Amino acid sequence: MTVPPERFRDAMARLGAAVNVITTGGPAGRGGLTASAVCSVTDDPPTLLVCMNRKASAHPLFKANGVLCVNTLAASQREVSDTFSGRTGLSGEDRFACARWTELATGAPVLEGAVASFDCRIVDVVERGTHSVVFAEVEAIRQGDPGGEALIYFARNYHRLGGPTPRDGG
Repeated sequence: MTVPPERFRDAMARLGAAVNVITTGGPAGRGGLTASAVCSVTDDPPTLLVCMNRKASAHPLFKANGVLCVNTLAASQREVSDTFSGRTGLSGEDRFACARWTELATGAPVLEGAVASFDCRIVDVVERGTHSVVFAEVEAIRQGDPGGEALIYFARNYHRLGGPTPRDGG
């Protein structure tokens, strides 16, 4: 028996995940999208897996540039998530006006103030259903404030996670 797509999506909404803006830059131009389907594959060599919908407007840019940066959002960066998910109506290069960006090793845009940014070179892409599963080797990392809060997506809504832990009074 096959599980209906709606039932699968409803169950997946109960799987909390960090909110990431995945960016690319290079000869094909800059682009980006919001994604929660990101995970570590191995630490030797450091490799991430990123799932992205092939219908996303930025999808061809990732393949053409061969680089990406996984920017894990801080709780204060919800607007960045909304912008890169298409909720604000901005598209393409215009999306980058919502925040400040720098670069590390590959030339992919790195979000200032992110919890962590993983600057990567794409090493493999597997097509599965509606999505591309992108394997990317990490070339550089920038870590944000260790006491900051992360932006999490759970039950189809944003949530704050983390922050300073109170000291034990004992």
